[in-house]
Amino acid sequence: MSKRLQGIITPIIAVLLGIIVGTIIMLVSGYNPISAYNALWNGAFGEVYYFGEVVRQVTPYILAGLAVAFAFRVGLFNIGVEGQFIVGWLAAVWVGTSFDLPKIIHLPLAIIAATVAGALWAYIPGLLKARLRVHEVIVTIMLNYTALHVSNYLIKNVLTNHKDRTGMIKESASLRSDWLQSITDYSRLHWGIIIAVICCFIMWFLLERTTKGFELRAVGFNQDAAQYAGMNVNRTIILSMVISGAFAGLAGAMDGLGTFGYVTVKSGFTGVGFDGIAIALLGGNTALGVFFSAILFGALKVGALNMPLEAGVPNELVDIIIALIVFFVASSYIIRVVLNRFGKKDVK
Repeated sequence: MSKRLQGIITPIIAVLLGIIVGTIIMLVSGYNPISAYNALWNGAFGEVYYFGEVVRQVTPYILAGLAVAFAFRVGLFNIGVEGQFIVGWLAAVWVGTSFDLPKIIHLPLAIIAATVAGALWAYIPGLLKARLRVHEVIVTIMLNYTALHVSNYLIKNVLTNHKDRTGMIKESASLRSDWLQSITDYSRLHWGIIIAVICCFIMWFLLERTTKGFELRAVGFNQDAAQYAGMNVNRTIILSMVISGAFAGLAGAMDGLGTFGYVTVKSGFTGVGFDGIAIALLGGNTALGVFFSAILFGALKVGALNMPLEAGVPNELVDIIIALIVFFVASSYIIRVVLNRFGKKDVK
């Protein structure tokens, strides 16, 4: 069996195994899995409002998944997408609330601010990794907490007068659309989904169709061989982290300029950055895979809200199913061994 076919089948099997084990857990817990999954489907696609909310949820998921996947492709593990997401959100709202500009200038400026904020936040672990060989996992984990608490301080002491929430961004900086909301029964759907899809294409084109992308992938495969071939490994590491952080910061802009239109003091992490890790793993660290993986996760997250209402099933079971899917994806080596054995039998 070809590696390409394995790459497609493995995540599908992981999803199916996660659903099967989740079904067994529901049965053991005394819940009806058929009613639960029916409620999950209805909560995601049963009404046009729910569909709009799924697309809205998918938007930052795509970008967070791309952020993790891009770093993975260069051999780096960016655990700091959550922190980069937070600083991107903060930067977008700061620009969105602080200036009075025409929309054609204000909205792009807010988006660029979020992208630059995420990129700069990711530059720190990239620089430390390239120059001092400090492991990026340790640095990015610490920077997540730094981003959380620094953003909380800035919200209370700079953006507001000791308040826990900023004001709404100016309409000229908003991604919201009355037309999109009206056709989805006034969901929170916004134009950010277009930006997310464009970013999928950008990642694919950059990695698969450019010389710089070849260099990035070469460093990911083998840093020593890339160095021997004359590639600047240190510069490539920094660049990959900056691009990864840019995607994450842009994901924050989707919530700051689209879903909410403000930023609040947070008692904990949003979870979007950490979900991005699972999305990238399930999507095989490819742009197309991340796109479909984000749709699955978005549908599960939004549909889960309907499970307690319609089927009396706690929506935490969806988190268990997602965790199981990630577990089976992480255990994909076992799935590949089984697929290879079946493939050899077919050849015989």
